[in-house]
Amino acid sequence: MRWDAQALMQRPAEDAGSMASPALLPLAGLVRSVTTPEFAGITFHEVTAKSVLNKVVSGSKMPFEWTVNPYRGCSHACVYCFARKSHTYLDFDAGLDFDSQVVVKVNAAEVLRKELAKPSWGRHQVALGTNTDPYQRAEGRYQLMPGIIAALADSGTPLSILTKGTLLARDIPLLKHAAAQVPVGVGISLAMTDEALSEAVEPGTPGPRARLKLISRLRDAGLPCGVMAMPILPWLSDSDEALDALFGSLAAAGATGVTAGALYLKPGTREWFMQWIAKTHPELAGRYRRLYGTGSYASKEYRTWLAAKVRYFKQRHGFTGGHGFSHRDLEDDPRSEEARYPEGSLPVSGKTGSNARTGIEDPAVRQPTLF
Repeated sequence: MRWDAQALMQRPAEDAGSMASPALLPLAGLVRSVTTPEFAGITFHEVTAKSVLNKVVSGSKMPFEWTVNPYRGCSHACVYCFARKSHTYLDFDAGLDFDSQVVVKVNAAEVLRKELAKPSWGRHQVALGTNTDPYQRAEGRYQLMPGIIAALADSGTPLSILTKGTLLARDIPLLKHAAAQVPVGVGISLAMTDEALSEAVEPGTPGPRARLKLISRLRDAGLPCGVMAMPILPWLSDSDEALDALFGSLAAAGATGVTAGALYLKPGTREWFMQWIAKTHPELAGRYRRLYGTGSYASKEYRTWLAAKVRYFKQRHGFTGGHGFSHRDLEDDPRSEEARYPEGSLPVSGKTGSNARTGIEDPAVRQPTLF
């Protein structure tokens, strides 16, 4: 069945003899809302954007100043996704709506090319995938990323991509071409190798094995690939066995660097995740409430303990250099954690990265009995 036949609402061109159909939602630039059997349970709201370049707020600790997000909402449906609250700005909820009501900026590449052509554009790095995943399943239909990547590279703008989506493999030739023009960074989000756990907490994503294969394909193509091993889930993916398997698999796949960090539960995400924990792991609900208190971050004691384990397993599997732990144990301001990206995931001229093996430290890695 053709995609166009699935429109819930369409706005015809307005003229003196016609009236536009009423919008289903108060979304600026809404063209139509679409459902299709191929994406059961998901509605796509196609909008025309006036601008797609987003300036990172002043004072942010992020290592980039500009972002592009062609989609709002995400069918990956990760129960821990930090971006959930951003959906409430569109009058959607941060729970099921975030997973099933996806806003698509159908003219993203065209608008971006015009913005990059302005004399005022300073060719600063642009980060893709900072809010919702640009390679979620809908990208296979809308194919927005090839035009976005080409626009950035043609304008001389460095770019980085962070994704869980194996649809990225489609654009490897384009990324290789872009990397010959501008610095390019690529990051894959992968924090566990347990396929069953991944299916439970991030049901719409490609599984860990598929993402590990993607890392290898990127490296075989000569592209860098850092890994954001976040979130590490207390009592679910923080055991010695889980971390050893994770870092061993990432090293075997050829990742250029890894940053790991504990689960981050900002408002909007916290409520959805805690609901999931209470339903699927009721024995852990009270422990999570005590570990996180009323805040977004796990206790400093837990982060210190996890940091030691991460350092140990990183060194064991040959990852050196850079920051190995995102939720740093000695930081007074935990927000600085968000700025720590692994080697290879940000565009750096003339730097390819390495994961050469070195000696192993032997920090205490026993879990504090408090937890």
